[in-house]
Amino acid sequence: MKQEISFIPREQLKAKPDPGSLGFGRYFSDYMFAMDYHSDLGWFDPRITPYEPLTLDPSAMVFHYGQAIFEGMKAYKTPDGSIQLFRPEKNMRRFNESCDRLCIPQIDEEFLLEGIKQLIITEKDWVPSGEGTSLYIRPFIFSTEPYLGVRPANQYKLLVILSPSGAYYGSQLSPVKIYVEEQFVRAVIGGVGHVKTAGNYAASLKAQEKADAGGYAQILWLDAKENKYVEEVGSMNIFFKIKGEVVTPKLNGSILPGVTRDSVIQLLKYWNIPVREEKISIEEVFAAHKRGELEEVFGAGTAAVISPVGELTWKDQSIVINDNQIGQLSQDLYNEMTGIQLGKKEDPFNWTVKVSSVEV
Repeated sequence: MKQEISFIPREQLKAKPDPGSLGFGRYFSDYMFAMDYHSDLGWFDPRITPYEPLTLDPSAMVFHYGQAIFEGMKAYKTPDGSIQLFRPEKNMRRFNESCDRLCIPQIDEEFLLEGIKQLIITEKDWVPSGEGTSLYIRPFIFSTEPYLGVRPANQYKLLVILSPSGAYYGSQLSPVKIYVEEQFVRAVIGGVGHVKTAGNYAASLKAQEKADAGGYAQILWLDAKENKYVEEVGSMNIFFKIKGEVVTPKLNGSILPGVTRDSVIQLLKYWNIPVREEKISIEEVFAAHKRGELEEVFGAGTAAVISPVGELTWKDQSIVINDNQIGQLSQDLYNEMTGIQLGKKEDPFNWTVKVSSVEV
């Protein structure tokens, strides 16, 4: 039997931010969805409650042993005023895969998605409607049991918070400079690179700090074993268009199976554009450029959707891709994906899920 989701009103609602200066991850809505877990009770007390600071015991296990996972997804306002999600079932499934890898109890995917929908309906006025804007949705779980000892916790908290977000690029896509990292690694096969756990991102900060100092937007990560095969770019999956064919690193246990990545692959197949998932070395990428065959490079992820790469630096070599201009395929993918997400284009894959109709 499904649990009822309770509602706890807040005394005063926040002032909405200026729609023209939203940025990303800066503002948060009035309410959040919450659930708790205890090994004796399972997941319990689902509720929509005011967004507010948390109180945790200093010995809460998340602080010491790092059991913390999250997801990232978006809600969009369509031209007719309704609200929809983009492939949310994929995020729910990956959320549980992250739970499994970190020994966190599984969630009921359908129930959590229903809770997210109810939260969005409650916060419908926080869904921006400007060009390229969206409501970012961040579900996350962390261990709360007060105990010092290395084992899976017996108590957890699940929260979902919402953040209205502006257009990632503004009015147009801008190719970025990328630095190929050789000293630090993002993840190893057999580790936790294929799931969204907080520690993955903490481990990336040192390399990103180095890239920032060099004037680069992101890191291109190589594999941890041979330090030669391309894995991800920043927190996105990476694609290369070489001589008319698109290549992306094959999922191997250290690469995150991105929802946008999968969507790009499906779109390319739908358009009859050759696409391969396989190991590709950084040497192959630079050799393709030398032959004049490297046509486009782009990242794919929830926040940016498509992020074109204009320049790659590896060791003492730098290459410019497509004259540092966005490629036609990158632009087409961005237009198609965002068009489907925003309800402006036909959705032949049934990717979108309605949260509310115009009447809400």
